Amino acid sequence: MTSPTLTSPPPQTRRRHGLVALSAVLATALGITVASVATNASAAELPVSQGKPATASSVESAAFSAAAAVDGNAGTRWSSTFADPQWLQVDLGSTQTISQVVLNWEAAYASAFTIQTSANGTSWTNITPVTAGQAGVQTLNATGSGRYVRMNGTTRATPYGYSLWEFQVFANGSGPTTPTPTPTGPALPTSDTPDLGPNVRIFEPSTPAATIQSAVDSAFNAQLRSPTAQFGSQRHVFLFKPGSYGRVWANIGFYTTVAGLGLNPDDVTINGAVNVDSGWNYGDESNATQNFWRSMENLSIVPEGGTNRWAVSQAAPMRRVHIKGNLTLAPSNQDNGQGYSSGGYLADSVVDGVVSSGSQQQWYTRDSRIARWDGGVWNMVYSGVQGAPANAFPNPPHTTLATTPVTREKPYLYVDSAGLYRVFVPALRRNSAGANWPNTAGTSIPMREFYVAKPGDSAARINSALAQGLNLFFTPGTYSVNETIRVTRANTVVTGIGFPTLIPTGGVEALNVADVDGVKVSGLTFDAGTTNSPTLMSVGRAGVHTDHAANPISLQDVFFRIGSSVQGKATTTLAVHSDDTIIDHIWAWRADHGGAPTGWTVNTGDTGLVVNGDDVLATGLFVEHYQKYEVIWNGNRGKTIFFQNEKPYDVPNQAAWIGPRGNGYAAYKVADSVTDHELWGGGSYAYFNVNPSVRVDRAFEVPNRSGVRLRSVLTVSLGDVGTIANVVNDTGGSVPNPAGNTTPRNVVAYP
Repeated sequence: MTSPTLTSPPPQTRRRHGLVALSAVLATALGITVASVATNASAAELPVSQGKPATASSVESAAFSAAAAVDGNAGTRWSSTFADPQWLQVDLGSTQTISQVVLNWEAAYASAFTIQTSANGTSWTNITPVTAGQAGVQTLNATGSGRYVRMNGTTRATPYGYSLWEFQVFANGSGPTTPTPTPTGPALPTSDTPDLGPNVRIFEPSTPAATIQSAVDSAFNAQLRSPTAQFGSQRHVFLFKPGSYGRVWANIGFYTTVAGLGLNPDDVTINGAVNVDSGWNYGDESNATQNFWRSMENLSIVPEGGTNRWAVSQAAPMRRVHIKGNLTLAPSNQDNGQGYSSGGYLADSVVDGVVSSGSQQQWYTRDSRIARWDGGVWNMVYSGVQGAPANAFPNPPHTTLATTPVTREKPYLYVDSAGLYRVFVPALRRNSAGANWPNTAGTSIPMREFYVAKPGDSAARINSALAQGLNLFFTPGTYSVNETIRVTRANTVVTGIGFPTLIPTGGVEALNVADVDGVKVSGLTFDAGTTNSPTLMSVGRAGVHTDHAANPISLQDVFFRIGSSVQGKATTTLAVHSDDTIIDHIWAWRADHGGAPTGWTVNTGDTGLVVNGDDVLATGLFVEHYQKYEVIWNGNRGKTIFFQNEKPYDVPNQAAWIGPRGNGYAAYKVADSVTDHELWGGGSYAYFNVNPSVRVDRAFEVPNRSGVRLRSVLTVSLGDVGTIANVVNDTGGSVPNPAGNTTPRNVVAYP
């Protein structure tokens, strides 16, 4: 299929963006393994400090009392004022022989401290030398005795205070055998052959093709022209064990995942198609521009007719796939002048034939191999893609980088030769190009080291699993979160399949990742709750700059919605404070339509992404419709490869939308203090349909410094509805262009 001669949508066709814990004996009888990390010490032998009276030299506020550090809850903490020295002490009630102390530090830890004991709470004896703290869990063996035990901090590691989630004192030889926080209940059950819940179907090569076809048809047909499917609770995951499968034609709808369970994509071969097209979505049958929230991963396809169709828009990743033929990214009706698709993501894949983007308005491809790429409308970006077209923006609109600076591919589920389930975590790569398989370097983790979460699990239970040292694996469904899920252990893997959706209640933050090495978060969706959350997710802590370059935190296929099935509210969607974080494919979306009404004063949200960390890399950044700056980048040496944005549709009038520097807010704001920043391939579009007289003075706002560089950036007024006065700062000119017809303004390089 070739690209159409019409390269822009006419105005009328543009989309609307839219458990009970088991005993070890019972677990064995049921074939379930209780995770080895939940040892007797950590599950049964409570610290002698737990629940005892605690005092401190100071508290940051009443919310961070000394008692919070000895309550056995890893989700509460003590925090001091921002000064040295500070101390936290616990009264054990009687003299104890101390054997071990476990400190679970928040990101604000001590760079120098000692553990001390006292008989009277006045005269103190050091039982450890001066020790350097570390973010996360720190276990110290100690020899001494006393009724009172304290952490005496002399030097802070950050500008903030001293902060401890838990301060645990073990006596008379007891103590945890692994450096994990003490769980608040019995060990949670895990298994190498887990139950993944009713929304997951697992097929084998011996499964009749008719059975597979019936299952995928049933899932898809229930969504055909359904007025509720787009924001429904349905979730479907189809997993294929290694082998070859006869003709399967799988149409893929909302919240549907098709994935292979091999170690490599070629271990699973589907003959037929994994297909996404237009013509099925209620209210938008002519377009593919609302084909959101679906995915295909870790398999190969021999496409029927030679070409597989994947006409998707946002939050629809294709990862680690081998197309043994051609791939088209546009709907079958594109040549009728109205079948548009609007931006997607392809990574770690091989296409033996031609990729035809057709009517795709923008697209990002990373670390793959293709035979050839045909087509391009506004913003087509490639990094580390063997066979990519030459850099030629804006005519044709290809922005090409030979390599990707830093990558870590997404963790994935597979079945080993013994039939046991494992999660493979690919290793970090630098200056990468081409697919990362076969022979992918990395680590294989048995599923018995994961807590398999299911809808109905409480946040407290999930936090208990994390406190046991388990990783998290979310199965498909929705999860109500009434307290923050806190990831504090380095190298924790938090992943999900089938778009598991976390909805905070009471205005809490749904997920918080401490400033520790190597946490991997992937495959999660966040819906803002009806009570405003200051943030939906945060990584690290503002002002803390720990070097994570050797083992960064990574976020992959993480999607956020403010307004969907509920009238959600969140001030900031995602805040990234940790240095060196990798943001690999997110879509942060303040909804312009939903299952519940949306509007300027209804589903409110200021900013999609705030980056405070240094050396943060974003590869595939989609942020849309927020009411103030949509991306704020405060960290130095940040890099973004591909950015896609639409301004809020529903600005009521200009007076309601005045920013610090004039009319409206830029989509992408680099702080004035930043000295080094790079962006390749960024587009921002206006469609002020509530009031077309609204304008924004610029789409990209950056400091004028030689180290701040933008390449291949553009603006579009969709259907000539609303005005963007300039592309970057005061450069680039206005859209709509006088000639109309949704013609972009392009800036090849700034400065």
